[in-house]
Amino acid sequence: MKYKTIIVETNKQMTDTLSATLRKAPNFELLSTFKDANSALGQSRIYNPNLFLIDVDAPQLLEMLPAFVDLFPKAVILATMSNWNAEIAYKAQKAHVVGCIIKPFKAEEIIETINLYQKRGKPDPSRIISFFSPKGRSGRTTLAALLALDLAEKTKESVALIDGDLQFGDLPIFFDLEPRHTVVDATHDIKLLTPVSFAPYFHKIKENLWILSSPERPEYAELVETDSFIEVVKMAGHIFRYLLIDLPAGFNPISLEVSNFADTNFVVAMINTGLEIEHMRRTLDMFRERRKKHKVDYPIFTRVNPCNDEEREKLELRLGYPITAIFPNEYNLVSVANSGRILYGLSHDTKLMQTVDKLSDRIISGDL
Repeated sequence: MKYKTIIVETNKQMTDTLSATLRKAPNFELLSTFKDANSALGQSRIYNPNLFLIDVDAPQLLEMLPAFVDLFPKAVILATMSNWNAEIAYKAQKAHVVGCIIKPFKAEEIIETINLYQKRGKPDPSRIISFFSPKGRSGRTTLAALLALDLAEKTKESVALIDGDLQFGDLPIFFDLEPRHTVVDATHDIKLLTPVSFAPYFHKIKENLWILSSPERPEYAELVETDSFIEVVKMAGHIFRYLLIDLPAGFNPISLEVSNFADTNFVVAMINTGLEIEHMRRTLDMFRERRKKHKVDYPIFTRVNPCNDEEREKLELRLGYPITAIFPNEYNLVSVANSGRILYGLSHDTKLMQTVDKLSDRIISGDL
């Protein structure tokens, strides 16, 4: 494919550098360069371009991205920036451009970037979903794994899991994996990475599904700083259409920051002694005090018996909050997950998987 390219760049020296790069590249034809958005919008139609490289370091060009998307719906539009900026990248994503690239860059990096974002799915902002539990043994990790599998299968868009349980994360065990990279590597390197160089840190589980593993040893958790972890989440959210983060049980800086940053936060507790309802209520009360007004946390109970509407209503009365979902106890599923056979040993006919299916439908539709 020949990329018929227009550069919109405010810095003349950068324009010259990028122009020289593209003129040497066999797969690119440089049609024209522009310094301001209005000139580019007014004159580009005569060239019939299929690729725009637009400088979003300039606030005016960033604000004009939607106009380029509307006027050239069939063109690939990449936002170019001198340094990675998650907030600017998010604004570009909201404008429905294909993605972002760090300049200066080589011609092959443009193709790599386009390929990366085309695997992502719709050019919409990512869904970032966190899984929090007040205490351990809640079924939180199992739910995250099952939802990730279901979302990848249904949407055919890119889905990623981040194992944020830094001391005792076991998501890799569920999938019988030994990933080459972990959260420690990612947080250590994040300031030096671009979306293209960051993507290989995720281990491919199956088609459309990846994972970033927890540290290999519990003591390595001390190497992960909260700010760096959030930067990892932000960049991963730019690469993947759905990002699911399994958090450690209880309140700590990472679990609080991630659950506050995520657009959807599932709070998961397992019915055992009955005290879990009180733990859930106290958690939701605390989150409500900390959150912005539009932020909602979604309570989920597992191992509910009997798992029916009547029992759900009873739990809601005791809790004082509407409950998003209840799951039955499935001993066979626990055995499958713990043995690393979750990819192959699931039956979609069980009530648990039917509930997962409904939950993923609500995520996809934007209801959650």
